[in-house]
Amino acid sequence: MKSSELDYALPAELIAQHPLERRDHSRLLVYDRATGETRHRRFDDLPDELADGTLVVVNDTRVLPARLRLERPGGGDAEVLLLERLGENGTWEGLARPSRKLRPGQRLGPVELLEPLGAGRWRLRLEGEPDGEAPLPPYIREPLDDPERYQTVYAAHAGSAAAPTAGLHFTPELLQRLDVERVTLHVGLDTFRPVAADDLAEHALHSERYEVAPEAWERITAAERVLAVGTTTVRVLESLARGAALAGRTELFVMPGFEFRRVDALLTNFHLPRSTLLALVMAVAGVEETRRLYALAIEERYRFYSFGDAMLIL
Repeated sequence: MKSSELDYALPAELIAQHPLERRDHSRLLVYDRATGETRHRRFDDLPDELADGTLVVVNDTRVLPARLRLERPGGGDAEVLLLERLGENGTWEGLARPSRKLRPGQRLGPVELLEPLGAGRWRLRLEGEPDGEAPLPPYIREPLDDPERYQTVYAAHAGSAAAPTAGLHFTPELLQRLDVERVTLHVGLDTFRPVAADDLAEHALHSERYEVAPEAWERITAAERVLAVGTTTVRVLESLARGAALAGRTELFVMPGFEFRRVDALLTNFHLPRSTLLALVMAVAGVEETRRLYALAIEERYRFYSFGDAMLIL
């Protein structure tokens, strides 16, 4: 697949800059693959769209307060974005900038830079626990009044550098109307990194840590049908369906032509052009159908990206 097939034009005003007052009042574009029908619903209509026996699987990772605004020795601003804890002695992998002006051994407040890893990444040591800001993506330019709005209501295990955004629409009340199971995958920024290679298969997708409880996997394997909430959940379930251990790292790259072994339906937000996330959606819905659905969403003025509306592919 050519990466150019992941392109589309989005009016800037459709990029949601803040979450809705009520999470489950976002819009929901429903696409039924069996009939080809599309429906415009509200997110709290989700239970009415699901067949009996559907198990809803969510990713209960929690986003770290990972964006640290710091000062360079001698003055000047610096910023560190923590990506992943590397050990128990305070070592992390992170992005640091301005990378050209940084050197191994430098201290930036509670951060000591240890070793450059390339492409702005560093191995570093952090004193204490992360205590920065929510790592909002760069296309969100308005401040977030409540950092918890960049967390799902079921977030439990801290470790992500970005939110599993499909889950941001759920409320405790809505969850009570569904049969829900949890998995954990800690989201890294590589999930959202634009595809640079001309051929999608040449894009390297870095691995991400996941964990699934044995009793959760038993329920998932026994379910009549499974709705994966978000692309991260898809990667966990399809990794385990291929024999992966219940805990580890996955670098599974889902693109058109992929054979799904456990995921029957997908709930997801609208994703950036040239992203591996959009490729995954195309693997579920079909390339041309995804193009049509995105064009329809733009025409109907749906809100896009992290704080935007959702799509359900049945």
